[in-house]
Amino acid sequence: MTTLTADHHGIDEIATSQRAASTAPGSTPSKAQRWTGRVLTTLAATFLFFDASIKLVLIQPVVESSERLGYPVHTMLGIGLTLFVCTLLYVIPRSAALGAVLLTGYLGGAIATHVRVEDPLFSHTLFPAFVGTLVWSGLFLRDARLWAFFPWRHPA
Repeated sequence: MTTLTADHHGIDEIATSQRAASTAPGSTPSKAQRWTGRVLTTLAATFLFFDASIKLVLIQPVVESSERLGYPVHTMLGIGLTLFVCTLLYVIPRSAALGAVLLTGYLGGAIATHVRVEDPLFSHTLFPAFVGTLVWSGLFLRDARLWAFFPWRHPA
């Protein structure tokens, strides 16, 4: 019973913090922040849509990579469609946070795949983490509601 009450209070604190962030003076991203967020979002989305499209049309490097990574070639269609849908959700403002969460899961799977085949750390294994950083940085700069979830930024 105590746990339920503690969890309920935690939810109330988050909701209060969200309301405060959305109404506090200076909580709206500046024009520069919004544009930087849009640029980062565009960079991430362009790369992700490109990656999805080459998986859908199965160009030769994708066939070779899927075999090297241990994925049957016929799975590339499903992987490409999944990436396309997640990226589409990310670029639609109303579903951007859901898209970012789904892309985080997708990119985590990519990291795990590169770890499993012992690819080089910075050029292959961490590259999906770099893309994920672009995804979240772009969203964070465009949407002040996310600021309430990060402890280093408190509304005034």
